[in-house]
Amino acid sequence: MPLPIMFNRRTREVYFDHKGELYHTPWNGIAAVAYEYQMVHQNTGSMSQAPLEVLVHRYGKPEQQLLINLGVPVGKSIELQRQFWEYLRCYMENGPWFDAEGKRTEDNAFIREQLSYGWNRKRDAIKLTWKRRQHMEWPSLVFMLAYELLMYPAYVLWDFTLAMAKRRTRSQWPDIVRERLKSDGPTTRLIDLEQASAAISQTAT
Repeated sequence: MPLPIMFNRRTREVYFDHKGELYHTPWNGIAAVAYEYQMVHQNTGSMSQAPLEVLVHRYGKPEQQLLINLGVPVGKSIELQRQFWEYLRCYMENGPWFDAEGKRTEDNAFIREQLSYGWNRKRDAIKLTWKRRQHMEWPSLVFMLAYELLMYPAYVLWDFTLAMAKRRTRSQWPDIVRERLKSDGPTTRLIDLEQASAAISQTAT
């Protein structure tokens, strides 16, 4: 399983692993793009896709760059991706606790409310459907509840696999990233180290 995209609020950086090579970008001045397009197939019909991509470069070799996709584009709209980006922005700018307007707060009530909708665990999808029952026609409600009940064992396995992957991925990051994930670790960004190294090389030549 590939390593996840890491957002480090402490050093204000984004980390990404591509085939064992470390890529990164500073949050300040980050380059991101979202766009929407339609795919039409004779069997599935028209499908909307809206990728949200961020530009990163390889550590030590800034000329090697990648556009990485934040999540799966299938089934997303440009409006949903904008909302997702705003959620990331609030997290990086204001901290893990923010209110419905994106303002920083010490009260985590809004975040707990969002998590209660079942977005944090796959097996909670049936609870989310039940909460939406007043906005659904009863045939659709019965179908969705039956489907999610049938898929519940698979969802439990999904959640277990994801939890194990999260535990193991932290140790797979390079030391230079792991030490910056510590609460008392270095506050220098990787781009700062690159710029310092480039300055030393220019002075030496």
